[in-house]
Amino acid sequence: MAFVPPARHLLRAKDLADARYSEPLGVDDLAGAAGLSRAHFSREFRRAFGESPHAYLLTRRLERAAALLRNTDHSVADVCFSVGLQSLGSFTTSFTRTYGMSPTAYRSSHPSAAERALVPACVVRAYGRPQRRTFREDNGDARK
Repeated sequence: MAFVPPARHLLRAKDLADARYSEPLGVDDLAGAAGLSRAHFSREFRRAFGESPHAYLLTRRLERAAALLRNTDHSVADVCFSVGLQSLGSFTTSFTRTYGMSPTAYRSSHPSAAERALVPACVVRAYGRPQRRTFREDNGDARK
């Protein structure tokens, strides 16, 4: 069996956190993905990436929550639970600490999702086409 540097195992755990942030992941799950004990994993993760595994996972969840607040009209509670957090109060506190404003204030500081919604080109073409009312037979006024 070839030697694999520990950083490679840590990247597996980091990738797991990035891919499955919305699921109930804990340090034990991440340590299992890295193939290390919980304590050793936490120390090595902090040394390699500059923050604890829990802080990294929380940061990923808050980044995704910020994107959802900017790009959707989902309620703050729906956003909280969809990114894998379990407490609306803790979410609001963590979000405020990270972004300097509450989730509601953050959302109101950006244009609403409805204003930025893009209309597909096929819909624009369909509604931009002339209606067939220019022909006499379309309005039942056909003269023979």
